[in-house]
Amino acid sequence: MLTLRQLRFLTAVAETLNFSRAADLCFVTQPTLSAGIKELEDRLGVQLIERTRRSVMLTPLGAEIAARAQRLLLDATEIETLARAHQNPFEGELRLGSIPTIGPYLLPHALPAIRKAYPDLRIYMREEMTESLIEGLNAGRLDLILIALPFDTGALDILPLFEDGYQLATPPDWPVPHDTEVLTQGGQLMLLEKGHCLQRHALEAYPGRHLSVQDSFSATSLTTLIAMVSEGLGVTLLPNLAVSAGVARGSDVRLTPLPDACPRRVVLAWRPGSSREALFRKLGAQLQRAA
Repeated sequence: MLTLRQLRFLTAVAETLNFSRAADLCFVTQPTLSAGIKELEDRLGVQLIERTRRSVMLTPLGAEIAARAQRLLLDATEIETLARAHQNPFEGELRLGSIPTIGPYLLPHALPAIRKAYPDLRIYMREEMTESLIEGLNAGRLDLILIALPFDTGALDILPLFEDGYQLATPPDWPVPHDTEVLTQGGQLMLLEKGHCLQRHALEAYPGRHLSVQDSFSATSLTTLIAMVSEGLGVTLLPNLAVSAGVARGSDVRLTPLPDACPRRVVLAWRPGSSREALFRKLGAQLQRAA
């Protein structure tokens, strides 16, 4: 009979395409992992993995079986979680993912209250791009994610938390902007690099208007953007959440509120039917208070 252990070995190889790294993921030795894969192939009577001295790849059938194995392992994890949640849904591990333009500015304010309310809950946090967070949630690598909309979230359950508007950051020696015309002239607007959903959200802050973006520059963080603005190289849009948390404190930039900008919508998301939905909603209330 197939075992969950064998299926974990297969999905680890599918994820890494490397037996050594797959063994590390499964906390076993490489010979143990290789033996488990061989037992699985013998049980099924088919080849799942093609392995040479230089490469590892799944056969087409192996890739399909690995995808189904991932779903089976996720269901098995949900069964265990459901049993624990029936005993006490507010204890144990919680793997929380967040985008970099929300987590650092919200979670430090919320975590002390969360720890006080749920002392037996251990939260492990990861910062990733939105697409990676959604993929990790669907694959069972994460339990809950903190992201901003608009973004295609598929069939995930969504809990709206709050709207997050913007402020215009300009160099201190520039004239005080009376409107947003500065965003449409001369390629002065600097944004985060592609992959950050904030880049798209900033471009959608003024629907119907063409924002003139610097094509020659993109940043990996809000801190870098602020530093470039302070050097007089352009302007940028900063989320109110980050500004309130002090992201521009001590920087030589001028901030101008943009009350007419379309805000991004900060939400929590989880897999439909999760046994910990009650906990997620309570955590959402804590995050709303912190915001």
